[in-house]
Amino acid sequence: MLSTRSIFQEIRRDPRAFQLLMSIAAKGETQGGWENERIAALTPDPALARKVLRHGADETKHGLMFSKLLRKTGLDEVPVPADADYCMMLERRGIGLPHDRLGRDEPLGLEEILQYLVHSKVTEERAFDEVDRLLRVFGDDAELAPSLRVIAEDEINHLSYAHEELLKLSGQGHRDRIAQMLKAYALAEIRVYRDVGLAFVRHMAALLGWSRPKQSLLKLGVSAAYVLERTFAWRRLAALRPPLRSNAMGS
Repeated sequence: MLSTRSIFQEIRRDPRAFQLLMSIAAKGETQGGWENERIAALTPDPALARKVLRHGADETKHGLMFSKLLRKTGLDEVPVPADADYCMMLERRGIGLPHDRLGRDEPLGLEEILQYLVHSKVTEERAFDEVDRLLRVFGDDAELAPSLRVIAEDEINHLSYAHEELLKLSGQGHRDRIAQMLKAYALAEIRVYRDVGLAFVRHMAALLGWSRPKQSLLKLGVSAAYVLERTFAWRRLAALRPPLRSNAMGS
């Protein structure tokens, strides 16, 4: 039977498929760490800059953890296919701050701070869900589970921080702009997630020798999930709520 558990367990058992999965995870986290480090350097508010820097340090740590999991199995990271690179595909959709902007030593304006925080909120919702899914599959895996639990705890902090900062700015008169950006970013992210999911199926099928019917079923599942999210679940990605942890990224 095709299920999330059976698919990921199959990937876990195959060295090349596991190598690609961990490489995708490591690259996304490492890139997020660099982006947050640059944003912290360009953020005029020292208190916010410290939180952004801590966010980046956590993501860099996660990238190192995924790389270490690979090395423990005697494997190195492999290049991530462009069509499976979630972070770069989001940038090409205009989500978040582009790399050429982060390369300039100019302080960020309010609109750019909002872009960063909305991007963080939407993508951290996704990251929280993804790590939770991996924990449900690998919760009894002695090698993977400890790292995944650490990352899951950090994701709660990251998501709490994004909600808290956006709620603070909403109360300062930016509610309508934030709501507009959250909807636009959520809808764009859902499409990118669908495209990356389809690419992931293609690449894993090539590595694992999946039959055409199996590929078709998995792609149908990805497309069906997209329709549901596009119709209903985008509201959860775009909704602001009280943080689970107050001052989660503070001192």
